[in-house]
Amino acid sequence: MIGDIEKMLTVGLIWGATNALMRKGALISTKPSSSKTHKNPLLKTLSDWFHILLIWQYSVPFIINLSASATFFMILNDTPISVAVPVTNATTFAATAVFGMLLGEETRIGLCFLGTLLIVLGVYVCVV
Repeated sequence: MIGDIEKMLTVGLIWGATNALMRKGALISTKPSSSKTHKNPLLKTLSDWFHILLIWQYSVPFIINLSASATFFMILNDTPISVAVPVTNATTFAATAVFGMLLGEETRIGLCFLGTLLIVLGVYVCVV
């Protein structure tokens, strides 16, 4: 089970880091002005989605994030969902906050660290 805990923490860290990186990549994206606008909302959504996938700062973290998702589903084969989900999601939340802060997002540093500490404590209680 210890190996599974390490895998869950790793998946949470990867999800958190890639969440922050994808957000930064999405902010880099600027929709080029095009004379062709889609009247169909589905076509517009697909066009916007395709456009953002062409930006490597978004698509590379997205692919890594999806790989971590596949790993998470493999973890669920051997680990109770009542442990896997809280540990992984808590780790993801904390990692997203920390990586966002490291990438320059405006945040309240004290509250961010306090929240991260409480999440780490909660994960510890859940695992032990």
